[in-house]
Amino acid sequence: MTLLCTGTAPAAAQTTPSSDDPLAVVVAVAGQDITDRTVTLDPVRAVDLDLTITNTGSTTRSVRLVRVSGEALALDFFTFDTTLPFTVPPRSQVTRSFPLDVRDLDGQAIGLLPTSVELLTEDRVALGSAETVVDVRGSLWSVYGAFGIAMLALAVVLWSSTLVALARHRLPGNRFRRALRFLPAGVATGLVAVVSLSVLRLVAPEPEVEIPLVLGAAVVAMLLGFFTPHPAGPATVREDATAALPRPVP
Repeated sequence: MTLLCTGTAPAAAQTTPSSDDPLAVVVAVAGQDITDRTVTLDPVRAVDLDLTITNTGSTTRSVRLVRVSGEALALDFFTFDTTLPFTVPPRSQVTRSFPLDVRDLDGQAIGLLPTSVELLTEDRVALGSAETVVDVRGSLWSVYGAFGIAMLALAVVLWSSTLVALARHRLPGNRFRRALRFLPAGVATGLVAVVSLSVLRLVAPEPEVEIPLVLGAAVVAMLLGFFTPHPAGPATVREDATAALPRPVP
């Protein structure tokens, strides 16, 4: 086999910016970049956001909205849209500042939440974004707090019903089926752990935290179900007693 190497550059050089390249967005609060740090959002006062947007493409990009949203477990728990029309010419940089009114946060979230700041077009197409973690000083009875309380109640109900069935010898005799019976309680426990760590401001519910916690709790619950003793119920006891009786000699 012969390899032919030439010095000809590719038809489309990789360094050539595309007109569809996303805008580079830097967001600052109180003069500090929000990337890789935790930003506190207090519902009692607005926060000023400073945006620095760089367009490395070859076409002018038109921004219509700035969206600030926080999510956990793939669910959005707060979203703020601010109309801020401006354009970013090709190969240029612009800056914009605006106050973000977060008074509704008190009833929407509490604790640490991964948050994104997105630039959207008129048709709600994302042009660029910046990511951070916010510490929401909201109420425990907010939507996110109520979600955590509901998950806790669900976990208690699931564990109670499973353990009662275990005590009454009503679980399946097959170990794998018993493990599956414990699975929902384990998943609910993992969700409670994710929300609790967030509300207590210990760990933000990011995917690299959420997935291991939920999967880990599910696996532990299934192992508990798998290794529980065989459910020797009344019917099984009667069968064992009958088998133990001496058989008449013919």
